[in-house]
Amino acid sequence: MDNLLALRFQALGAPTRFAVVEALLDGPAAVSDLAAPHKMALPSFTKHLGVLERAGLIESEKRGRVRTCRLNPAALDELHGWFADRRALWGRRLDRLDRHLRETKE
Repeated sequence: MDNLLALRFQALGAPTRFAVVEALLDGPAAVSDLAAPHKMALPSFTKHLGVLERAGLIESEKRGRVRTCRLNPAALDELHGWFADRRALWGRRLDRLDRHLRETKE
């Protein structure tokens, strides 16, 4: 697994960061709106956003006094591709096991 992919999975491993990604599935949101449901100081919350940004999962833009975050679809596509590859690999392995068991049974 390459380092960036591992970093993305690690970033999603924290419940707060996972919740942020889930919230951004509805579209871009201001940091203050993303932080509202979490019981932590804003500086602590923005550290979570920094982890997500370094992992390439989100992007942010500041306009005036408002910082808005949005998902990076390419990063999510990469994660989806990783899971799809693993699903196909295990499908092939299970098919081979099934053939082997059928041959052994006969």
